[in-house]
Amino acid sequence: MSASACSLARDVERDCGVAPAEMPRAAYLLAENVAAFAKDPQASLAAIGRWLREGSDPGEIPFRPTRILMQDTAGVAALADLAALRDRAARIGLAPETIDSALPIDLVIDHSVTVEHSGRPGALALNMAAEMSRNAERYQFFKWAEQAFRNLRVVPPGEGICHQINLENLARLAVPLPDGRGAVCGSVIGTDSHTTMINALGIIGWGVGGMEAELAALDQPLALGAHRLTRVVLTGQRQAGVAAADLALAVTRTLRQADVTAEFVEFGGPALDALSLPDRAAIANMAPEYGAFCGLFPVDEATLHYLRQMGRTADELALYEAYARETGLWRSADERRFWQREIVIDLSEVGLSMAGPSRPDEFVKLGDVPGRLAAGGGGPHHVAIAAITSCTNTANPASMIAAGLVARAARRRGLDVPEHVKTSLAPGSRRIARLLAASGLQDDLDALGFNVAGFGCTTCVGNSGELAPSAQDLRQGGGALCAVLSGNRNFEGRIHPDIGSNWLASPALVVVAALAGRLDMDLSDSVIAHDDNGAPVRLVDLWPDDAKIEDTLMTTEAALSGPAARERNPEWEALAAPGGTCFPWDTDSLVLQPPPFFDEAECGLADLSGARILLALGDAVTTDQISPVGRIMPDSPAARLIEKRSGRRVFGTYGGHRANHDIMVRGTFAHTHIENRLAPGRGPMTALETGEVTDIFTAASRYREGGVPTVVLAGARYGMGSARDWAAKGTRMLGVKAVLATGFERIHRANLIGAGVVPIQVPAQLATESAVSPWSTVSVSGLAGMDGLGHAVRVRLETPGHPPIDCVGVCRIETPSELQQIRAGGVFALTAARLARTTGARMG
Repeated sequence: MSASACSLARDVERDCGVAPAEMPRAAYLLAENVAAFAKDPQASLAAIGRWLREGSDPGEIPFRPTRILMQDTAGVAALADLAALRDRAARIGLAPETIDSALPIDLVIDHSVTVEHSGRPGALALNMAAEMSRNAERYQFFKWAEQAFRNLRVVPPGEGICHQINLENLARLAVPLPDGRGAVCGSVIGTDSHTTMINALGIIGWGVGGMEAELAALDQPLALGAHRLTRVVLTGQRQAGVAAADLALAVTRTLRQADVTAEFVEFGGPALDALSLPDRAAIANMAPEYGAFCGLFPVDEATLHYLRQMGRTADELALYEAYARETGLWRSADERRFWQREIVIDLSEVGLSMAGPSRPDEFVKLGDVPGRLAAGGGGPHHVAIAAITSCTNTANPASMIAAGLVARAARRRGLDVPEHVKTSLAPGSRRIARLLAASGLQDDLDALGFNVAGFGCTTCVGNSGELAPSAQDLRQGGGALCAVLSGNRNFEGRIHPDIGSNWLASPALVVVAALAGRLDMDLSDSVIAHDDNGAPVRLVDLWPDDAKIEDTLMTTEAALSGPAARERNPEWEALAAPGGTCFPWDTDSLVLQPPPFFDEAECGLADLSGARILLALGDAVTTDQISPVGRIMPDSPAARLIEKRSGRRVFGTYGGHRANHDIMVRGTFAHTHIENRLAPGRGPMTALETGEVTDIFTAASRYREGGVPTVVLAGARYGMGSARDWAAKGTRMLGVKAVLATGFERIHRANLIGAGVVPIQVPAQLATESAVSPWSTVSVSGLAGMDGLGHAVRVRLETPGHPPIDCVGVCRIETPSELQQIRAGGVFALTAARLARTTGARMG
């Protein structure tokens, strides 16, 4: 393909009336996708041009990604849905194999390894063996699916984290079109919100719920709205010793404060000169934490250097550079594009930092951490978990080298980690493990207990294993427990149910915190420990300078370079799996059950009268709180079901049961730290109109049995966090008809619509009404007649003994496709209807 005609840039410019170099990169990539894949692209492209020039609404923008990325806990639910759709196709007379993915799907098994063993040689092998044993049934399903669906490729456990593998191995900046018209961006959607990490390469991609991924797999275009196009200018020279994590956390704080929710964010500015591709990846990875649709970077020499290092061929690199220059994706010094707002962030102001105690945007200078802890309650704050984990920072060679150099300095001074600190290291890819081994720094990390415990998400998704007995002793004695991790999320209760605060930090600071053993001290200046000679050791004695990090990288660069070689996994290879086009479900399985959604889909919208409030929640409710991924607590509704059906009292995690709807619905709102104003204290409880306090599942079941509709009340930023669609599926299965909140996060809003639950934005007066009680009722009029976007409804909240509250709510339906979904009762009802029409057409 010639460098002068390797893209659709001329088509885009002709039909949009805007030169690619004048278009925000996200806008160009959307327009290019329309030009490549839409049936009649001219009208949509003209509308995009008017949107950029005049600010007019272009309407729904159809988007077809070139591929889909999945991780295993979300992927198992999506594949189970597709398997169930095959069963339905067979029942109505269609060939099951007509249900298949039109797009390539890469499923990376990374969310299931748990840190059961740590701080010892052989921890990796022990954890992998436990993972394979615990998840054998689910992994057999993946092996069946790989042979049943022609476009599915499974990356076995033990290879790394999906986003890092995507960045290093799978991503393609430009993909030639089969008709020879040129190349398009290798766009991707993923069933994990941190899919935005790929934006560091200049590739458009974002996280979606499993339902949206299923629609894309079934050859349906995604329907995008015209979200604001925001440029973030990065200026200033980063301070010495500042890691990518510090920068990413500072950017997250600033952009969350600027409210970039659902916006197309693009980074630029002179500070990019000093940001490596992995540095950019850490910032892009955090896009869901600052709320954006994406966090896109331009393409430049740093991009090509990284791809070259990762083993891309000379021909691929030549195509990528020519494509980026022709399309305007290439970075230039003085850009003038049709951005709709601009935010400037001075990176020179960022120093060593953490984020906590329970939100990624709670940026705290390192020296201010003790004060933040003291504000939340006195007493000692002991570090119970110190985990170098997560794709966000373990993908960064410089950050990992820095952690190893801190460990080396500590080892030379004879320092040890206190016994109450559980240490672990889980690199996001085998490349990083090779780097640490080649530099000799893994030996130093091992000496402090940071032995490799797995290649997967581990502690970042709550697979932290049990705490050290001495840590539990400290908690019983009145001390508070903390976790410090190099992750991207620190929501309350996420890392471990017995840990009160979770702090995000760079890998090197994780090592420092482990050595200190506590956080209620100024790690930037206080004595962290004493060496063998009794001399005090401070941060300055351990912290490596930038030149040392760079020198170490230069001497070990070969460990990173070249195409990735997959490690053999004999246990995976030996795992038997069924064949055939339809999956042979086992009715006694606790792990895999055919989803009921296509058969039980409820159609149509109806007004609500006398609906009961199932939960009355506050601001920033996370999808972790709505649908936990971590351990199933004893005596919870899910645990009681498992014990009843199996007789065992080992319950596992909700993430391990994503393909069993009976367990997952019982896990909806089952978070131990959720605060419901209808019930005393914290936990997954509510009160019925009788005054009885019971668990959420039992209450919802009684309302459903009595034919009583329910709603959820909440504040701002409802649905923060992950892309997990079970947070919406479970809400629907509980019988909730609508969520009334003052604001919604992007992915969860779309997931609610896909599940058939109406997201209604209401004034704070209603959502936070203090007098709300188990006797309150909600009525919503106007739902039945919903016929447009942003449809207004009348909402009334009535509480005995208090005057009623009347207000106007806005149904957050933003595209015609979303309107079609919600009117049909959700994605599953719509898909079932389309399948029935296909059968009717063939019979006709």
